Amino acid sequence: MCELTLYMNNKLISGIVAYTVTPFFNGDEQVNLDALKLLIDELIDSGANVIAALGSAGECAYLDDDEWKVVASETIKHVNGRVPVIIGISELTTKKAVERAIFANEIGADAIMVSPFSYYRLSEDEIYDHYAVISAAISIPIMIYNNPTTCGVDMSPEFMLSMVENIENATMIKESTGDIQRMRTLHRLSNGTVPFFNGCNYIALDALNTGAEGWCTAAPCLIGDLPKQLFNAVKNSKPEKAKQLFEQQLPLLEFIVNGGLASTVKAGLEMKGLNVGTARRPLKPLTNEKKKVLEGILKATS
Repeated sequence: MCELTLYMNNKLISGIVAYTVTPFFNGDEQVNLDALKLLIDELIDSGANVIAALGSAGECAYLDDDEWKVVASETIKHVNGRVPVIIGISELTTKKAVERAIFANEIGADAIMVSPFSYYRLSEDEIYDHYAVISAAISIPIMIYNNPTTCGVDMSPEFMLSMVENIENATMIKESTGDIQRMRTLHRLSNGTVPFFNGCNYIALDALNTGAEGWCTAAPCLIGDLPKQLFNAVKNSKPEKAKQLFEQQLPLLEFIVNGGLASTVKAGLEMKGLNVGTARRPLKPLTNEKKKVLEGILKATS
């Protein structure tokens, strides 16, 4: 099962999983596909190993059906096999999640990342069935995504590993609570056989040292190949270099998490000369004061 995760159609799922924002035209908020394509090219040029669309940074929860589909399809089309593509799916209902999973499968996604959104508190049986029904409808791997801050569902390492063990296409885990002990538990209980990915920017170094297969992050949108350099330093057993690279990036990583990924990354891209619009309401753009802070951090990080 893990072999399927790591090598899908001869494409390696490992390293830097770079998340795109969803660019909008200012004013009418329509999706700006030209800007999306430019961003994808920049991320691949920065050394990203995988492109991930429609995550938190991509404002997946704020897009209508047509917008979601066009972002998914145009991302896969523009990447054009240069690296694997993961499509994010976060839906309240299993029916909707299955519809989107089938669509992603049909248009050529290499994997999907599924996080169960909740209104009512979900039991483990309900969460398990959610993933199992999605798996039965597709033929591509599923990354189990634990992000209780945005989704309202917190899955234990033991439970996520049980799904990997028993659900055919559930093959890897993205852990985003920021609790490094959970990653250590994932590694220990699976004897290092189940790939897990870090989704919490400010613990990236500890996560990679703990055995994370990769780092899921929107940071390359703003700081290019620095995340890839960090990943390589850890994998090449260069701890001092890795520590220096992490400390160089840490102020930016903390800022984009604390300020909201969509708003902060979009503001930073504007400073870099790529107009991607602002985050969709009710999200607010950065204040002028916060923009100045971000500008200073970017100058210091480069």
